[in-house]
Amino acid sequence: MLTNLNIPFSRNWPLHLMIFVFAVYWGFTAIAPTDRIQWLMESILPVLVVLVLAFTYKVFRFSNASYLLMFIFLCLHTYGAHYTYQGTPFDKWLKASFHSHRSYYDRVVHFTFGLLWAYPFRELLTRAAGQRGFWSYVIPAAVVFSCSACFEIIEMVAAFVAGQHGEEYVGLQGDVFDTQKDMGLGLAGAVISMGILAWYLHGHPTDDNPLKGIEKKLK
Repeated sequence: MLTNLNIPFSRNWPLHLMIFVFAVYWGFTAIAPTDRIQWLMESILPVLVVLVLAFTYKVFRFSNASYLLMFIFLCLHTYGAHYTYQGTPFDKWLKASFHSHRSYYDRVVHFTFGLLWAYPFRELLTRAAGQRGFWSYVIPAAVVFSCSACFEIIEMVAAFVAGQHGEEYVGLQGDVFDTQKDMGLGLAGAVISMGILAWYLHGHPTDDNPLKGIEKKLK
């Protein structure tokens, strides 16, 4: 589907750069986080994702554009983990500017999960399963929604196991519909992402790589 797929890892310098930057950034956020235990709980996810991508690189190599989208999301998540998601500078600015009583950075990350991960999911679907047409846009959105649901279940288990730290990890902030809103935002991000992609490919039927500009810069 996308270009730059067969480059060996040893010569894939853009991916090397992303790994290096994320490792340094992750290490930096590990220094004096707001809550060490909660940071550990939040930081397991990006480490697992990186390990899975590393061990499956020889089996399935995403395009560098997809790796870049995943890299951006992991950085956003790691940033939130450092501040326990409820005390980020973004939320402090939001509360001061709009007199908000709730921290919204977690909602931003849930939305960007769908927005940024739908494209890699579609790439996996189209290349590994050969899926094309309508369902190649619907299934990635459904996968995002399912992943969001699984994450909410993990949060529920953490709340039972980790006590107070688990409750802070869940981050309901008094909203009984927080779970549904988080999942809905993830789905909304995926729908927007796939909608933009479908619109682009409809207008450019011979171009199956809407991120070719990014790909050229990442070669």
